[in-house]
Amino acid sequence: VEDAVRIATEVAGALDYAHRHGVVHRDIKPENILLHDGSALVADFGIALAVSSAGGGTRMTETGMSLGTPHYMAPEQAMGEREITPKADVYALGCVAYEMLAGEPPFTGPTAQAIIARVVTEQPRALTLQRHTIPPHVEAAVRKALEKLPADRFASAAQFAEALAKPGFVSLAQAPLAAEAPAGAPTGALSPVLRRRWAAAVPWALLLLVAGLGAWGWLRVRPFVPDPVARFTVPLPASASYFDVGGATMAMSPDGARIAYLGRDDHGVVQLFQRGLDQLEPLPIPGTRNGSQPFFSPDGRWLGFVIQGKVQKVALAGGPPLTIFTADSGFLGASWGSGDVIVFGTGTGLRQVPAAGGDPTVLTRLDSARDRGHGYPEFLPDGKTVLFTVRGRDGADRLAAATLATGAIKRFTQAGSNPHYVTSGHVTLANSDGTITTVPFDARRVEVTGPAVPVAEAVPMSPTGAAKMGVSRSGSFAYASGAAGARSVVLVDRHGVPQPLTTELRTYGSPRFSPDGRRIAVEIAERGGSRLWIWDVVQKTLTPLAFDNVAIRPVWTPDGRRLAYTRNDAGDVFWIAADGSAPPESLLVAPGRQLADAWTPDGRTLLYHENNAATTKNDIMYARLDSARATHPFLQTPADEYGPAVSPDGRWVAYTSDESSRAEIYVRPFPDPGGKVQVSLDGGTEARWSPDGRELFYRNGDRLMAAAVRIQPTFSVVQRTELFRGFFGSNPYHAQYDVGRDGRHFVMTQGPQASSDLVVVLHWFDQLRGRPAGAMAGGPAGR
Repeated sequence: VEDAVRIATEVAGALDYAHRHGVVHRDIKPENILLHDGSALVADFGIALAVSSAGGGTRMTETGMSLGTPHYMAPEQAMGEREITPKADVYALGCVAYEMLAGEPPFTGPTAQAIIARVVTEQPRALTLQRHTIPPHVEAAVRKALEKLPADRFASAAQFAEALAKPGFVSLAQAPLAAEAPAGAPTGALSPVLRRRWAAAVPWALLLLVAGLGAWGWLRVRPFVPDPVARFTVPLPASASYFDVGGATMAMSPDGARIAYLGRDDHGVVQLFQRGLDQLEPLPIPGTRNGSQPFFSPDGRWLGFVIQGKVQKVALAGGPPLTIFTADSGFLGASWGSGDVIVFGTGTGLRQVPAAGGDPTVLTRLDSARDRGHGYPEFLPDGKTVLFTVRGRDGADRLAAATLATGAIKRFTQAGSNPHYVTSGHVTLANSDGTITTVPFDARRVEVTGPAVPVAEAVPMSPTGAAKMGVSRSGSFAYASGAAGARSVVLVDRHGVPQPLTTELRTYGSPRFSPDGRRIAVEIAERGGSRLWIWDVVQKTLTPLAFDNVAIRPVWTPDGRRLAYTRNDAGDVFWIAADGSAPPESLLVAPGRQLADAWTPDGRTLLYHENNAATTKNDIMYARLDSARATHPFLQTPADEYGPAVSPDGRWVAYTSDESSRAEIYVRPFPDPGGKVQVSLDGGTEARWSPDGRELFYRNGDRLMAAAVRIQPTFSVVQRTELFRGFFGSNPYHAQYDVGRDGRHFVMTQGPQASSDLVVVLHWFDQLRGRPAGAMAGGPAGR
């Protein structure tokens, strides 16, 4: 009894607050009362919101929306009264309190009509007849809350709460419910004459009510009335507010009920989380540490993701992850079709693979004259066609479609990337400025049928054109708010204290000190591509190198005169004079993608990792800059090896490998690989040497580790130390930091504090149904 009174009192307090702010809930019932740490919270103001959006004065029956729940509806609400006041909520709370005390609502019946008839005509059984331990003042308070006429109830929910707490506030005489009715007698406070009149009149009244409601339901025209747009934020713990990575970082289940997103666990390690929209807390998904780029199965029961060069899937109900195939480091999103086929994007075209696992096969090939990648596919409802993004050599992203049976490509002039199809007949597209737009789309004819309109603004974007956004087939969507990948270049000491170098926030990446430490080469993503820039540490100036925007991964030659880099469109290696005095020249052309990593100290050999287009596996190679420009394998194993870094004496190569099913740092002699020594113990990527060769640095989640090492006469690890933790830019395939000449400072990229909220928008696309193509539906959702 005490618990029931406490919960009812807490709910009454919440309702009183809502009523004082002009909101009537209209659907108070046990399902809409949540318990958090034992305290009651009132949830689901959906009907209140709908009535507010409809103007408040509109009859509920005229809106086409739910009236409420029969067991807890006030008589005036059940009869469709035009004016519903806060006293309807008082009545509903009285029903809930009655149920908590007696074990069932005051009125029950086999059908909704039967329950409503009892609500209108009968009085509930006295509580003390069912449970003698209920205090008289509690009985009296519940009785008064359940009065048929609103005028006879409490004036406010606060009065109801006071009556529950204070004996004598309401007497049983003030709320007659025939508590002392003799056994077998009808309950209620009506006189015998009135009861006889009611008994004769009620059947006819109910017959007329049912007939009238039936005729009204048969004859009325039911125009489509969309649900009102709902926008709210889902707070995330600080450890889960991590969006500063490449590729897609979140996904929404097809039914719009669940979000999967990238965060960090309690140890700062990147982790995938899931959260239902009806859940208070996010749940980490087991087996997804260091995973990224999530995508749902068509039924929403499985989640696919990328982890350490492999694409895996995990059942959200529980179970270990299963490997589907090995992925390219240039993985550009995936979509899981109804035919249990997964299509994924790469820098060399779309690929398809059975969801059960197997070898990927080619779906589309690049037009070398105008394409530099196909990515972020999205299945259309037929399961036979995918929309996708064509990343153009001109730096623009455009919409395209491909047929699974033939691989034939249909190109559109519509700009945008990362498409998502919505069953209202629309496709959302992301733009490099962080704006999300939607275009009307005919899925059967595979055609854009109207102009774009804005959906959301200021949505963070990855350099590869993925929005930090999830969209369901039903049209619900969620996104992170904030600057679109904006960062600064910072100098960080061994304690993790950053000192800004650049003042303008841009999408910086892959910073590298020049050999003399006076300049920093950095890539900056812009207009759908990336260019190389030089930051002068002394002059504090940022100067672009003059060539097109397809350059990534700058690597200084040991003499500081040139920069090698990878062309992101073809995956070939070029180099250019660091002062921009000469145009770029081809340095290395070979099958697959060649990703430049490091020079030997003599400047005669370039180490790189090669991604084989057929196997999508990474191997470490090196090229001698002799007249033949001969290439040689350094490590070619069934595992993925990448990110080589050469020691200052040129005798050792540190690199990342997943041979133990987890990315770890190893060291081998160069050029003869010989035996290996494992450096990291519980995961490691992004190896960099200190200038004196006595330390080897690497990343483990958000931790920067320093391994004290010996390199003479052989290599050995002396000690491992965590230097600091921090949310600085990272990329397991290419270190996103470099070590200063003093060995005590690091150049890194750092974004502003990530948003700790997700913005969730419901029913926005419902507003577009029946409107002319291009008509707005209340403006952008992302204000």
